[in-house]
Amino acid sequence: YLAGYAAAMEGYTKIGFSGGGGGSNPACIKYGYGFVQGVEAGAAEKGSKVEMRYSWEYGSSFSASQDLQAMLGGWFETGTEVIFMCGGSMFQSGTAAAGANDGDIIGVDVDQSGQSDTVVTSAMKDLAGSTMNVIGAYYDDKWADFGGKITVFGAESDAVGIPTDTWSLKNWTVEEYNALYEKVKSGEIEISSEQVSDPSTVEWENITFVK
Repeated sequence: YLAGYAAAMEGYTKIGFSGGGGGSNPACIKYGYGFVQGVEAGAAEKGSKVEMRYSWEYGSSFSASQDLQAMLGGWFETGTEVIFMCGGSMFQSGTAAAGANDGDIIGVDVDQSGQSDTVVTSAMKDLAGSTMNVIGAYYDDKWADFGGKITVFGAESDAVGIPTDTWSLKNWTVEEYNALYEKVKSGEIEISSEQVSDPSTVEWENITFVK
């Protein structure tokens, strides 16, 4: 959501999503659907209309491939400005296509800005922080809060976000991002975690899906 909102606020109006797992991986589905929700909200705030390409093509194995690179290169050649790469080493196909076409990439899971100068920001999980929270609970005799349980860390735990220290966004400020984050954290902004693998089947006011 945060990365999608940032993309719209930055001024991108032709946006892509390339996901792993072939459209059946729950984590990637949530990443993608959240991204679209963020683009929709950011476009509404910006007063813009967005065209979006959204695909699970060539992503079933989460691997880079010449076919994926060719597809993404075609997107860039026909106007796509930035693509959210959500699927492991698929990222390498995205950055290769972006580099050859003066395009931009949004990374996933960790801050990927150090891996390519095509990366404008990344949708991050605070993997290290979440791990330390659980380990810390063990040493603080609070293991009963975590042991043997599934625990979900989100904005309320400051465990997701985009990297303000390394992003190359120019039209959206850190202060504006922090204000948005607080609204997500408090629940003022609600983000659906519904499993929607094809957001083009949902009605959007500010997004038109294109093939």
